[in-house]
Amino acid sequence: MTQTLHATLYRMVMPDHVCPYGLKSKWLLESRGYKVEDHWLTTRTETDAFKARHDVATTPQTFIHGQRIGGHDDLRRFFGKHVAAPGETSYRPVAVLFVMTALMALGASRAIAGTPFTALAVQWFIAFSMCVLAMLKLQDVERFSTMFLNYDLLARRWVPYSYVYPYAEGLTGILMVTGTAHWLSIPLGLTIGGIGAASVFKAVYIDRRELKCACVGGSSNVPLGFVSLSENLMMVAMAVWMLVR
Repeated sequence: MTQTLHATLYRMVMPDHVCPYGLKSKWLLESRGYKVEDHWLTTRTETDAFKARHDVATTPQTFIHGQRIGGHDDLRRFFGKHVAAPGETSYRPVAVLFVMTALMALGASRAIAGTPFTALAVQWFIAFSMCVLAMLKLQDVERFSTMFLNYDLLARRWVPYSYVYPYAEGLTGILMVTGTAHWLSIPLGLTIGGIGAASVFKAVYIDRRELKCACVGGSSNVPLGFVSLSENLMMVAMAVWMLVR
């Protein structure tokens, strides 16, 4: 006979607030086959009393067979799932971005040319990536510029470039999507991509500095390195290809 798995969960469910981590904990337990005894903490007073009684700082709290597992992160660890440490570096934001823009480019090519595999799809992939990267930087251009100044060679000599860069990148991407104004998009792509590639190469491979990349905005934990270099080299390659073509 299979033993039924039981867990007790205490989580905040108030008229003006339902704790999202409580919902995640409940789903995680149920997805692992646990029958959840779900206790709602419906007032701030009730929540504070629960914390004091169990000497815990946060809710939700999960108990399995009478043993306290802890909050949502503790529950994830209990099930062997990864919990990111504060400030942990990750390539996931860039990987997701490039996968999405690649799928967008393939889809656009399929809609226009009847096949996803065209030279235009490659052009759109790079151009869409530039547009999305520029958008992420422009969400908080002040934070981006601060991070950018850590390694960009031109921005260190002329600070306004750290503010101009994301606009230039976005404009270049839009022009490459539309295939217009090559007289502007090609030199822009060559300039910002070339300076960016040289800056990243110097910081990472010559100076051996461990920095965060500003490529997906100023709040990212993407390490400066090969991916950042690739972003700039793609811009240069695209500009050269358009120039030769």
